[in-house]
Amino acid sequence: MDELDAAILAVLQHDARTSNRDVANAIGVSPTTALDRTRALRDAGVIRGASLDLDLAAIGRPVQALVAVRIRPPSRSVIEAFRDWVSGLPETLGVFVTTGEADFIVHVAVADNDALYAFVIDRLTSREEIADVKTSVVFEHLRRSVVEPHPDAVVPVRRRG
Repeated sequence: MDELDAAILAVLQHDARTSNRDVANAIGVSPTTALDRTRALRDAGVIRGASLDLDLAAIGRPVQALVAVRIRPPSRSVIEAFRDWVSGLPETLGVFVTTGEADFIVHVAVADNDALYAFVIDRLTSREEIADVKTSVVFEHLRRSVVEPHPDAVVPVRRRG
């Protein structure tokens, strides 16, 4: 990972739809260089894809919450089964498998408080492996749009073909 790779990542994190020509112009290299470097970052797994940033309220899911879940018994099979189940629910935005007091933090977005209550009470606590649930409503969710690589980051080279 060098300054050129970091510059490409910064441009694409700001807007993943930026054309290769615009990436090249923004960082001061030829389009061929920008394309080759971007492909190398994809091949190395640094760039794993692109996604849309949705306005959750505009799509009818304005209420967000973080739901801390403790599982019992804490075995690999039980944890993995719950992880797979909860990550597939339409309310789920993200799943964090954690250490400490909770085994999971589940980030959800729902229509209203009634829907949040139904998610926690009807969906989660009805499962027998759930030992405890603590819900925190999210008032505001701020995210960094650009994450800079660590100065010592090394991109592994993957050969094509």
